[in-house]
Amino acid sequence: MSKIRIGMIGTGGIAEWHGRQLLELPEVEIVAIADTSEKSRETFIGKFNLSDPRQFADYEEMLDLVELDAVVICSPHTLHYKQATDVLNRGLHVLIEKPMTCSSAEARQLIETAKRSGKILQVSYQRHFQPEFLYIKDAIARGEISITASLYQEWRQGTPGTWRQNPALSGGGFLMDSGSHIIDVLLWTTGLTPLEVKTQLHQHGSPVEIDTFTSIRFAEGAVAGLNLVGYAPCWQETYVFCGEEGGIFYDNGKITLRRYREEPIIPELPPQTTNQDRSFIDAILGRQEVAVSGEFAYKVVKFSEMVYEAAGYSPIESKGVEEGGLEA
Repeated sequence: MSKIRIGMIGTGGIAEWHGRQLLELPEVEIVAIADTSEKSRETFIGKFNLSDPRQFADYEEMLDLVELDAVVICSPHTLHYKQATDVLNRGLHVLIEKPMTCSSAEARQLIETAKRSGKILQVSYQRHFQPEFLYIKDAIARGEISITASLYQEWRQGTPGTWRQNPALSGGGFLMDSGSHIIDVLLWTTGLTPLEVKTQLHQHGSPVEIDTFTSIRFAEGAVAGLNLVGYAPCWQETYVFCGEEGGIFYDNGKITLRRYREEPIIPELPPQTTNQDRSFIDAILGRQEVAVSGEFAYKVVKFSEMVYEAAGYSPIESKGVEEGGLEA
C-alpha cells in the first residue's frame, strides 16, 4: 500500500506533537511543509530528521505544487477557516487544530465545504482519546448533574508579543486558546446543550481576554460553572461532576470517584490506544469513523461565541463569511 502523503501548514509549537505522532505510523509520510518562518521549517525538519520534504513559505503554493492526500493545520486560529477551506476544495482530507474556526458562521460553512468535497474534516481535541476523559464520559449518570470546570495557566505571562495576544490572528484570548479544550471536555463528556450563559471577564491590560468566569444553564436542566484563569502561577486543570449517585473529581490527570459517606475510589484506567493523528489516519483508511467531527467542533465554537456575547465583548470581527451563508 502506498503511504498517505501529508502536508503540514504551520510547523511551530503543536506541529511537533503532530509530527511525532504521525511519524510513528508506517502508513504515513510527511512530504511537504508550509510556514512563513524558514527557521521554524528548518527546526521541524531537523527534529524529525525528515528526508528532504518540500518547503514553502506560502501554503497555497504547497497545495498547488505537491501531490498530497491530507493536510494537518497548526496555524494561528483566525487562519484556520480559509486554509481548511482551500485544503478541502483541493480534494484533500484535513486535520485542524483547535478551535476549528473563530465564528459559528465560518464553522457551518466549513462543514458544508467538507460535505461537498467528500473528504474528512477532523478537529484535534486530544482529550477525546485520553482514558481519564473517556472514563468520565462513560461514568456520568443520566439526569440532573452540576458541573465545575476550571483551568488555571500562566498564559498571560507567556504570550505577550506573540500571535496569541493579537486578536487579528488569535480571534480571542485564553478562552479561545487553551479554554477551547476545557469547553470541549464540558460539552463532549456531558452531551448537554448550553441554553443560557452569564459571564464576567478580565483583560489584565492585554488586547485579549485573560480570565473568564461563566455560569451556564443547560437545556436538560443541569447547571455549570466554567472558570478560565489565564493569569495564574501554574497549570491546574480541574473538573467536578456531581449527580444523584455521587461525584467524579478530576484533578490534573487524577480521577477520584466519591459517594456519600463512602471511601473514595480511584479507578484503574486502561492504557491509551490512539490519538488525534492515528485516529485521523484510521478514518482516512476506513478503519473507523471520524473521532472529532466538524459538527461537534461547531458546538465548541458556538459556545465560545455565547460566552463573548454574554460579556458584551468582541475580540475580533468575523471574516470570510456572512452570518448564515453556506455558499463558497
